[in-house]
Amino acid sequence: MAKENNKNHKMTVEEAGRLGGEKTAKTHDKEFYEEIGQKGGEATSKNHDKEFYEEIGQKGGETTAKNHDKEFYQEIGQKGGESRARQSDDNTSNGKMSKEEAGRKGGKARARKHD
Repeated sequence: MAKENNKNHKMTVEEAGRLGGEKTAKTHDKEFYEEIGQKGGEATSKNHDKEFYEEIGQKGGETTAKNHDKEFYQEIGQKGGESRARQSDDNTSNGKMSKEEAGRKGGKARARKHD
C-alpha cells in the first residue's frame, strides 16, 4: 500500500511516479521501451546540435571518472577487448562490417548531420 507521507494522506509526486513506473513496467514489453526510446532520441536530435551532444558527453565522462577508479576502466577495457576479438574472429571470413565499425561510421554521419 502507498505510504502516507503528509497529513492529507496523499502520496508524494515521487511515490506516484514510482508506482506509475512500476505499473507501466508490468504492462509493457521490451519493444515498447525501444520504440519510445527511439522516438525520444529522434525528437532530441531534431532539437539539439552537435555541441549539445559534445557537452552532455563531456559531463557524462567527467561524472563517470569521479565515480569509478582505475580498476573499473581496466575491467571494461578488458571486456571490450575480449568482445572485439571474438567479433573479429567471427567476421573475418564473411566480409561484413563489425557492429563497432557500423556504430563509429553512424556516429560520424550523425555528427556531420548536426554541423
